[in-house]
Amino acid sequence: MSMTHRSARSAGFWSGSVAATKIRYVLWAFALTLGLVGQALAEPLEKTEIRYQGWAGQVTFPELAEDLGYLAPLKLKWVGNTISGPQDIQTVVTGDIDIGGAFYGAIIKLIAARAPIKAVVGYYGSDADTYYGYYVKEDSPIKGARDLIGKKVAVNTLGAHLEFVLREYLARNGLSASEAKQVTLVAVPPVTGEQALRQDQVEVAALNGVLRDKALERGGLRKLFADTDLFGNFTGGAYVLRDKFIKENPNTARKLVEGISRAIEWARETPPEEVRARFNKIVAERKRNEDASSIKYWKSTGVASKGGLITDQQLQVWIDWLVKDGLLKPDQIKASDTYINQFNYYRSGKAAEAR
Repeated sequence: MSMTHRSARSAGFWSGSVAATKIRYVLWAFALTLGLVGQALAEPLEKTEIRYQGWAGQVTFPELAEDLGYLAPLKLKWVGNTISGPQDIQTVVTGDIDIGGAFYGAIIKLIAARAPIKAVVGYYGSDADTYYGYYVKEDSPIKGARDLIGKKVAVNTLGAHLEFVLREYLARNGLSASEAKQVTLVAVPPVTGEQALRQDQVEVAALNGVLRDKALERGGLRKLFADTDLFGNFTGGAYVLRDKFIKENPNTARKLVEGISRAIEWARETPPEEVRARFNKIVAERKRNEDASSIKYWKSTGVASKGGLITDQQLQVWIDWLVKDGLLKPDQIKASDTYINQFNYYRSGKAAEAR
């Protein structure tokens, strides 16, 4: 090949290389411009700090969402801990925190009392791995629902998940309303429920998670029934926001709920050992001087629907129960009036239409 030919090919190569580089640069600049335009067009968040209550030794889904990067630029502000869902959502109603979660029955009762809140994402429930069991001592004469008449049952709080499930168990097993009232519920901190049972302060204790597993490891207890025996796998409660918060901060509400729903789905789909590792990291980094030993017993979210999407059916079962128990009038409240899915990351078609 002549020098002339080699020079021509070399010139062609460099010419093509420079052209390709220019094209790549133009494409990069175009993509960058689109990104900047998208940021500029994105509606700004009305507020960037979200107040919430935590649970000692546990990781909430807002905390997980923040750690996974799903909330940025939102920041969480921890204002203290709670041990009760009803207390948590009452604190939302009073405006002392922005988001809180509780059992659906407690949410329905508050809304029926004209509390201006909406359920926005389901966050806990029961399945084969995560459930509430009602336990008696192994040698207890209690074998069924009728044996509970005149007995005491330890629950974490009154008017919430554990009371509703117990009342349903009694009703399904034929106890009349007057007979059911003879079963006494005793509010006992969850960490002392097992002790109260073993020391005969109560005849039954409702236990779940690490407290249940540790109690069973020590032996001497027998399961009377579980919430899953009555309802199967179900989502039992949701996070709520005030109507005013949603109206005044729609972009913030969307960012918050989308992030939480993504965190819930991450925990549902990720192997439990990885979730536990993430929880341990979060607890260690927040430095609240708490015992995180219970995390090793975490098995599942218990949430039955993708990303905590809420359905009429999830709430209707508790509305029906409240009507049956005389706490609500028939048709006093509709399930569809108690919640919205419009901010959930997994809403139908990811379209932000309210139902």
